[in-house]
Amino acid sequence: MVIVEPEERVVRHYRRTSWLSSVPLLAFVVIAYVAFAAGGADFTLTRFTVPMPSGAVWNISLGDMMLAFSLFVLFFEVLKSTRTGGNSVVDHALSMIVFVVALILFLIWPPASTSLFFLITLICLIDVMAGFSVTIRAARRDYSVGGDN
Repeated sequence: MVIVEPEERVVRHYRRTSWLSSVPLLAFVVIAYVAFAAGGADFTLTRFTVPMPSGAVWNISLGDMMLAFSLFVLFFEVLKSTRTGGNSVVDHALSMIVFVVALILFLIWPPASTSLFFLITLICLIDVMAGFSVTIRAARRDYSVGGDN
């Protein structure tokens, strides 16, 4: 005789997400760069210095701070890309739009034709590529497609 225990019903609680959670955080970095550049900010001017234990002095500029902030934001964008569902398509589309806008600004707006803005644009591209890659990988695991175990 085989005894089969009843399966527990899985009750899924869907949490409502705000439209703000779909906004790419890197859009704020691009907007901040455009605002600073339009205001005539010098991204290479040393804003403050940090004395190092070696005796050297680390000069930190606005460009350095923006680049560090962009990398910090990229981390959270990659974390956001691990979500699956209908909102992930919107997230990826908006991230692609941010990348395209940044690329167009880099190509046609003289204040954005700098190494700093190129690196910010490259970070936006990495966000797009990582978002699609992570989502595809997660979808393959969800549906057990392919040979990966």
